[in-house]
Amino acid sequence: MIIGGIQKTSTIDFPGVLSCVLFCRGCDLNCFYCHNRDLIYTFGKSLDDESVWSFLKKRKGLLDGVVISGGEPTLQKDLGEFISEIKKLDYKIKLDTNGQNPKKVKELCDGNLLDYSAIDIKATLFEYPTVCGSDGFLKATETVDILDESKVPYEIRTTLYPGLTIEGLEHILSSMPIMPRWRLNYFRMPEKYLEHDEEILREDALTQLEVEKYLPDLLKLQPNLIYE
Repeated sequence: MIIGGIQKTSTIDFPGVLSCVLFCRGCDLNCFYCHNRDLIYTFGKSLDDESVWSFLKKRKGLLDGVVISGGEPTLQKDLGEFISEIKKLDYKIKLDTNGQNPKKVKELCDGNLLDYSAIDIKATLFEYPTVCGSDGFLKATETVDILDESKVPYEIRTTLYPGLTIEGLEHILSSMPIMPRWRLNYFRMPEKYLEHDEEILREDALTQLEVEKYLPDLLKLQPNLIYE
């Protein structure tokens, strides 16, 4: 595993579970609004295995869960083995994924290795290349189907990126059947970004007040919307 960093404590990343967050290096998408741009590439500063395991063992009994995020965790070849070892310490596991590796997610589900997952639906089918630099909608929806069939609790996440309108958001929400949870993440300007993306990053992004104004219409599309 290539772990680029640890958030030692989180009360918000794993619903109802006090957890830490492990950030894996490497991602197969390149979203223009990415907040973890340093983690897109596999090279760079990473933590040695000994320090990661020392931390997890020390926090056993103090934390209840481990969130494996990124970057994109499913690119890690030994992800399944890593999760298996963590679960021996009695931690619950949440996987954050962009949904681009449905085969790996199915392996994790079949091995009963996940307690919760969050999958990004970043845009509509036709907007994925513009937003993420790659065509990824169909793989993401396939991953959702796998989690749904496996009965692993999950939620969908969408970042309200600059330039996304209410009409565009409605299009995204209507592109999927009703989900158990669909969380909207409000945009924050990343510290690091590609120079050619600055213009679009400076465009207006939807605010909570704007979302609340159109909430009745949005809830018709996804009744389990989380928008705080």
